[in-house]
Amino acid sequence: METFILIVLTLSPVLAIILYIYLQDIHEPEPIRQLVISFIFGVLSMLVATGVTYLIYKNIHFNKESFSDMAIKAFIVIALVEEGAKFLFIRGVLYSNKNFNEPYDGIVYSVMVGMGFALTENIIYVLNGHEGTAIVRVFTAIPAHALFAVLMGYFLGKSKLEFTNTGLNTISAIVAAIFAHGVYDYFLFISFVPGLWIGAIVSLIIGYIISRKAIKIHQDSSPFKVDEKE
Repeated sequence: METFILIVLTLSPVLAIILYIYLQDIHEPEPIRQLVISFIFGVLSMLVATGVTYLIYKNIHFNKESFSDMAIKAFIVIALVEEGAKFLFIRGVLYSNKNFNEPYDGIVYSVMVGMGFALTENIIYVLNGHEGTAIVRVFTAIPAHALFAVLMGYFLGKSKLEFTNTGLNTISAIVAAIFAHGVYDYFLFISFVPGLWIGAIVSLIIGYIISRKAIKIHQDSSPFKVDEKE
């Protein structure tokens, strides 16, 4: 029963974030079926990332009290691999979907993939007996994955619909997500220095502010908003 309660607790913020992002898609909401498919891609991306990180940890040892080792772990082993796995499905599959027809859709699909990733990751923590970690992640890591996804989706939306600087925006999408993810994890990994963990919370607050602005920008730039005015 305790496991069931923890899984429900994990599911709650995921559903709340999905609902919030969906309700912000005010001009031309995405088909539910496509959202479900995107969520499943998030689950698959988590499995891909897990396989890659397993191979890395199996062959490389990281000193938990080394600033440089923790930087490599945060920005490359975790951020690059996890955001790269998500990007693989978002840019490689969802980007070309006909329903991706306004800038905000980049955020919608990215967040759906991010939530599929985050939910699967946290359920694994629960099933492996890391209940305490799983509970903390409900309020930190799951929202964090949503913020990283908004950043990635913002630039992918610009890349596909603005028809300028397509390559630069595509690169910015993955770089922004990796950087934000890496900063968040790095402050957690160097928590062997008392007080530095607060940097992770600060990074989430900054990410939230930026994400709110990104959502507003893409809502206002929707081609369907012009149609509504006419």
